[in-house]
Amino acid sequence: MIKAEIKDNELLEIIKNTEKDKMHIFVMAEGRLRGALFSATGFINQIRAQHSLGILETYIFGQGCLCSALMIPMMKDREHTTIKYDVSGPAKGFSIEADSEGYIRGFPKNPAIPVEKPLEGWDVSEFIGTGTMTVSRIHADDKFPQSSTIEALSGSIAEDFASYFLQSEQIQTAFNTGIKFDRQGRVTGAGAMFIQVMPETGGKKKSGAQTDSASDREKDRQLIISAENAFRACPSLGEWYANGGNSEDIIYGLFREFKPSIAVSRDIKFECPCSREKFTEYIKSLPAGELDDIRRNGPDPLEIECHNCGSRYTIPISELFG
Repeated sequence: MIKAEIKDNELLEIIKNTEKDKMHIFVMAEGRLRGALFSATGFINQIRAQHSLGILETYIFGQGCLCSALMIPMMKDREHTTIKYDVSGPAKGFSIEADSEGYIRGFPKNPAIPVEKPLEGWDVSEFIGTGTMTVSRIHADDKFPQSSTIEALSGSIAEDFASYFLQSEQIQTAFNTGIKFDRQGRVTGAGAMFIQVMPETGGKKKSGAQTDSASDREKDRQLIISAENAFRACPSLGEWYANGGNSEDIIYGLFREFKPSIAVSRDIKFECPCSREKFTEYIKSLPAGELDDIRRNGPDPLEIECHNCGSRYTIPISELFG
């Protein structure tokens, strides 16, 4: 990938002064709940630079990338996941790939969404519409990916990701994303969080006995309700990071009654494995007829853009047939 340069010095200073991009994975309520909080101001700005996106496109595609990044802590072993979000609204959706090593790449289906009137707020449901969301997971030793498709009906990307986990994996999950713009349209803060109810194992804390009493079930239900209320009380994550907030204050403050503990912190990056060399080898492998057409009709040099990261490569014909 050719990393796009951010040339706005004021924006670079803003990014420098916000919390460094990092995903904090935490557990709480004695392991009954888990979650992750992703401080992502630099991450969203890099995505915007790679694809040369406007404000609306950054907001919609950025939410998709943030939610996809939050899926990484849920991956098992070496896993690669593709999320295809196809909707009826003018945004059309997106395709995003997430890898267990911490990399995200992808592209918006419409990088120039038509806007007929000024936006009055950040309810973008009219630009999303309805459609489907397909998640395909593949592990290192799998021959074929395992795919699951749900209807995307909410007009909210975060809610559709939550619906996927409830419908396809029967796990209660909540997603929260935030992207803050200043008056000049710069992204000054971005972040995302999920919490998830861990599946019951049938054991009772510390004893290993079966948990099946009405009192245990009611206690568990109240725990989940309390966690949901705390989650809803979360401030706008975009504004939080834009105003100098840090992740630990959110985790240990918002969920203090559940005694959270950060298990691990890791880097998440918008990164693509494409390269000039890979595209050159791909073109050389094309059928003879297509290669002959390139040799005769060009253009020379070939200009190739990676749709997953926006990188542009120039390849002279002489390198293909020299």
